[in-house]
Amino acid sequence: MKNKVHVVPHSHWDREWYFTTSRSKIYLMKDFKDVLDTLENNKNFKYFMIDAQASLLDDYLKWVPQDKERIKYLVKKGKLIIGPWYTQTDQLVISGESIVRNLYYGIERCKEFGDYMKVGYVPDSFGQSAQMPQIYSGFGIKDSLFWRGVSDDMIDSTEFNWKGSDGTVAFAVQIPFGYYCGGNIPEEEGDLKKYLNEQIGKLKEKASTNNVYLPNGFDQAPIRINLPEILEKANAIDKDNEYIISNIENYIASVKAERSGFKELEGEFVNGKHMRIHKSIFSSRSDLKMMNNHLENYIVNVVEPILTMSYSLGNEYPHTTMKDIWKLMFENAAHDSIGACNSDTTNEDVYMRYKQARDLSTNLLDLHMRLISTKVKNNNEEITLTLFNAHPKNRTEVIEFEVFIPEEDFIIKNREGKELKYVIKSKEDITDYVLMQTIRLNPSKKIYMPDKVYRAKIALKAEDVPAVGYTQVVFELNKKNNLSVKAELGDTIENKYYKISANEHGSIDILDKSSNRLYSKQAVLEENGDDGDSYNYSPPRKDLIVSSLSFKSETKVLKSEIQEELIIRYCMKVPASLEERADGNVSVDMPVEMKILLDNDKNMISFKVDIDNVALSHRVRVLFNTEIASKLSIADQQFGIISRKTVLEEDIKLWEANQDQWQEKPITIEPMQSFVTLENGERGLAVITEGVREYQIVGEKFDTIALTLFRSFGYMGRENLLYRPGRASGEKIVETPNAQLLGKLEFDFGVHIYNEEFDKAHIANVAKRFLTPIQVYEYADFLNGRMIFAFRDEEQIYENSYSLFEFENENFALSSIKKEENGTGLVIRIFNPMKSEATKGKITFSKKDKDAYYAMLDESYLEESKISIEDRSINPKPLSHCKVQTIVIK
Repeated sequence: MKNKVHVVPHSHWDREWYFTTSRSKIYLMKDFKDVLDTLENNKNFKYFMIDAQASLLDDYLKWVPQDKERIKYLVKKGKLIIGPWYTQTDQLVISGESIVRNLYYGIERCKEFGDYMKVGYVPDSFGQSAQMPQIYSGFGIKDSLFWRGVSDDMIDSTEFNWKGSDGTVAFAVQIPFGYYCGGNIPEEEGDLKKYLNEQIGKLKEKASTNNVYLPNGFDQAPIRINLPEILEKANAIDKDNEYIISNIENYIASVKAERSGFKELEGEFVNGKHMRIHKSIFSSRSDLKMMNNHLENYIVNVVEPILTMSYSLGNEYPHTTMKDIWKLMFENAAHDSIGACNSDTTNEDVYMRYKQARDLSTNLLDLHMRLISTKVKNNNEEITLTLFNAHPKNRTEVIEFEVFIPEEDFIIKNREGKELKYVIKSKEDITDYVLMQTIRLNPSKKIYMPDKVYRAKIALKAEDVPAVGYTQVVFELNKKNNLSVKAELGDTIENKYYKISANEHGSIDILDKSSNRLYSKQAVLEENGDDGDSYNYSPPRKDLIVSSLSFKSETKVLKSEIQEELIIRYCMKVPASLEERADGNVSVDMPVEMKILLDNDKNMISFKVDIDNVALSHRVRVLFNTEIASKLSIADQQFGIISRKTVLEEDIKLWEANQDQWQEKPITIEPMQSFVTLENGERGLAVITEGVREYQIVGEKFDTIALTLFRSFGYMGRENLLYRPGRASGEKIVETPNAQLLGKLEFDFGVHIYNEEFDKAHIANVAKRFLTPIQVYEYADFLNGRMIFAFRDEEQIYENSYSLFEFENENFALSSIKKEENGTGLVIRIFNPMKSEATKGKITFSKKDKDAYYAMLDESYLEESKISIEDRSINPKPLSHCKVQTIVIK
């Protein structure tokens, strides 16, 4: 029986890389036009795939809009293969919601042209998330095809069943030699015969059926116009194989038709034996990574829930604006863009898209908080603060924010008239600027105009802020506030849960009061060399590790009734360069300031670390020794948690035995979404980050969490690294001086200690609260003007306090709250963040809704999906480990 070689014409289109998006868009105009011309004029050229990215349709049609009908015609004829993605996203550090929206908007855009490819095609992303089978399934996609992450030590064929963390199974095909392995088919008969003998033979060895997948394309490659003629020649030369122009769906259907009972692989795929995974790209350009992570959290945790509150109160939901924001994020979620393995010029474009997304989202949120705040019944108080809680539990906690305050004394009261505790941490007189901006749209209206205005940073003890809701508090003028921040001598702070002391040399001791356990020498900074590039961290062949324990520190303590702060400053002496490091010399001072904040009744230690980076090509991590010797770490992934080995014993043995067969050394530098923890069933310590999503478990007993703060490098690609031998990844001639990250850097993270088993500690919800800060909107008539844009007076119709819904407990974790894309309902997405099954997670609504339904990730309703609503509450069905569930409330 002949083998059938499915030759799949495509172009892997990096929208940016060592070149800018502008350049790729310009060349796309020619290359895409060539594709359209060829498919229209050559009946033998049956298919062409444009890298499964709908964004390329938008890029092309923006400048060639007259070709829209041509594209529609070819898509409907099945010749031009599009979708399902909007961009070719990363899967390991990009959030679950970003991946879901990427597929959603990609598919919706493709539907405007006709059908889309129902395969999770991922030719080049650096590893596969263990949650992708479930995510694909949520869009009705049952098959996937990818390149990176699987080796022959894991399975002996390229076709298998891929079991995700939640148990969902997708059929998978792994491209053994890359998406470009058939991109250079020769045309001369002798060369063609030799090529077919070698290439098809290798591919057939990997295949489990008589169907062979041969992708014909390369990076930004034009269509091979004479491919049908080349394959006609191949069929004449090679009588053992039949060569056809095919597509991925036809290929997979042929494989499945020939056999069943495929072997199964489970989990995430990050093996770097046969192809590079770049398993430390998670920290490349930490400045850009932090922008991405902050924005993903801000958009999903804060902006969308408050927009949904606003919609529930009668304001319009800004779908189109949110789509534009998400598309900016998708462009930066593409594997090279989020990887930051680009030229400096390209990374400047990445930065600008983050800036645009940040500006749009912050101003959109500002508008909708204002729409709500100015309509709250408040007896025309001079100054109001509206507190917005986007988390599904009521909250009482200290919040810090910037506010405009008058010179005179004032207190802050809640809706019951209770005085709330606050302290002014800093203030600046900006009277002339603010009062010159006021616009009195109605001069007849008497408004409060203070004599002086200060821009101040205050800490307020917010009390009982409703779940997914708001409450408004007011200033009462000419009443004295008796709280203040006092600087004290000493080196210790404490609250209800912790007592923290600064040590003489670059570390702290943490006393966990509930267990009386002392965690000594914590928050140690470790600096060492980075001989890598934009793709990989790699240690220098001659390294020098510098610890903050070697440097004497100075301390300052600030205390108030509601919070205490410990400020530690020291200066680390580090090598200026890799050359100096190899010689064992240190010549430059790297100043460090670590601020540690304890709110009086909050079980969280908040850290803010400022580093003035003056050295080249190095890495800085912060270490927390849990004193829990661990074989496994637990971190969060998209819609759940994942346990990873702290030592890769089997892979290291294989690497050591056959290093020449491996593309990368197996390492335990791992990604996370927001937290990592070590635990032993009785206690644990979790580190929660809003910065770089990268960690490693280190120490002789593998008991220490190392959180990467940043690493720096000077080239896009370099050759012969210890962790990645051989050729350079990317372009070795592209220098990246901006990636040295010289200057002031700031990092935020938290530590939470628990004394119970992991599931009872609800770490995912602890992290969610930490990354969902209460938002504050201040309003006063004297602020209404050019500074914040003038607003007309609104009728005050909203109650002083409001909640959309509340979770009864923390068995489920909230992923997102938003309005339906194509309906009037509210979407609530939850998942199980525990090891065990999640049950009994009642959701109670503030008002009686008509209907509730279970839905797919694409927001289509499941069959028999109606959920019973009793007493304004629903009880979602139990969720197995890592299972995600979408609920629509009408």
